[in-house]
Amino acid sequence: MADETEHGDAAGAPLRVPAGRRWTRARERVFFEELAATANVSFAARMAGMSPRGAYVRKRRDPQFAATWREALDIGFSELNMQLLRQALNGSKQTETVVDASGAVKQVKTVHSYPHNLAVRLLAAHREEVERYRQFEGATGGRDEETAAMVRAEMAKIRARLMGDDDEGEEGKE
Repeated sequence: MADETEHGDAAGAPLRVPAGRRWTRARERVFFEELAATANVSFAARMAGMSPRGAYVRKRRDPQFAATWREALDIGFSELNMQLLRQALNGSKQTETVVDASGAVKQVKTVHSYPHNLAVRLLAAHREEVERYRQFEGATGGRDEETAAMVRAEMAKIRARLMGDDDEGEEGKE
């Protein structure tokens, strides 16, 4: 590695990191909470007051940090999958009000949209890492059962809509 990093030079000698730029337990907690909520490393690092580059350096050098990273990313990835599934089924609605020059309401309309660009990019960016984590390390605890139950519930809703048994699903159809 020819370039210097935040934590060492090319020869591996540690560099002094200013105290305000060091990882603390509080920063780690914020980083992992945000990573689990968004599956977005850059956003999580910024929310923790750290750089994305610093997060990746820490991940390469600290096996425990890397393991917690993978677990948080797995949670975020699962949530993102569920959000995409919900949006794919229901889309999102936004009410737009059109006013004339005098400010009087001319028209009110509901627009349905399916904005998946960011979510798809995040899924693609982390899919391989999450799949490796799931295959080789596996997640432990009740969270897996909880996620599986959520997936089963969403799949039951899909089946009901496909079979025409879901009255609630009729609202969103045009």
